[in-house]
Amino acid sequence: MAETQFGSFDDLLEITAEELRPIASELKTIIQGIDPDACEVVRLGDRAATYGVGPKKMSEGYVYILPYKSWVNLGFYRGAILDDPHGLLEGAGKNLRHIKMRSVEDTGRPGVAALIRQALEERRQALK
Repeated sequence: MAETQFGSFDDLLEITAEELRPIASELKTIIQGIDPDACEVVRLGDRAATYGVGPKKMSEGYVYILPYKSWVNLGFYRGAILDDPHGLLEGAGKNLRHIKMRSVEDTGRPGVAALIRQALEERRQALK
């Protein structure tokens, strides 16, 4: 099995399309504004940055930033159980949900910050 390649958020931005970098950066700013103590782990093989209450992706992570070619996903590891009154979350997996961000303005849509807060609180409570 290949070893996970870790890096910095700047490393992630380097492999992200230039026009999407401001979106990814704004998402990071929002997450860190909500959770200044968030544990950031950038897995370059996944092309994603995970934010959590600890470094373990699936058990401690609550949100991730995953750039694609034309948008940036703000993903939620347990998005299926989050209350989403604005109907922002997409996906049909057992747990994962995401929001496609196509512009910096999308990051400020009503409900985005509330979902991040809710995901953080869910992880804090689950790991008590």
